[in-house]
Amino acid sequence: MGSTPQARRSDTRERIQKTALDLFVSRGYEKTSLREIAEELGVTKAALYYHFKTKEDILTAISEDLGRPVDELIAWAREQPPTLDTRRELMTRYSAALKSAMPIYHILQENQATLRDLAVGRTLRGRVEAISQLMHTGDIDFDTHVRVASALLTVHFGAFTLDQLGGTDEEKRQGLLKVALETLGTPTD
Repeated sequence: MGSTPQARRSDTRERIQKTALDLFVSRGYEKTSLREIAEELGVTKAALYYHFKTKEDILTAISEDLGRPVDELIAWAREQPPTLDTRRELMTRYSAALKSAMPIYHILQENQATLRDLAVGRTLRGRVEAISQLMHTGDIDFDTHVRVASALLTVHFGAFTLDQLGGTDEEKRQGLLKVALETLGTPTD
């Protein structure tokens, strides 16, 4: 029994997204053309247009898929009390969410000028800003704000700085999270 047209269309969209993501990360968003994505997939440009009209459409679909765990985390965090325990849990969950979403943030980081005015760029920045605001919520002093900012920078941007170090991506993520949680402090209750 063959697959349905809807399943084949979904599989093709996923293949396009994966191929485009790989090219966007390795070559850069601006330097990757729809023609190159089609060639890498072994399809015509017309076949690619059937699924996505523009590179931004592809990037938006990738962002929605990879950003969904971050969006769910933001919704969860908005329902929590603004305590150190909540900040620590938010940081832990954000680190885990970034594990799969890191490629999209890498694209944003490397292509800031190009993506600044695109809706997908605003959405990605909005997610980062929402996490930051949630981490800074509550009646906290200046030193705590500095610790929160440092912890966020460690988890979010630390992954970009550890590329040359040995170890797996997971070991690096765990190391960054450990330092970030230490930076936030230890619960006192």
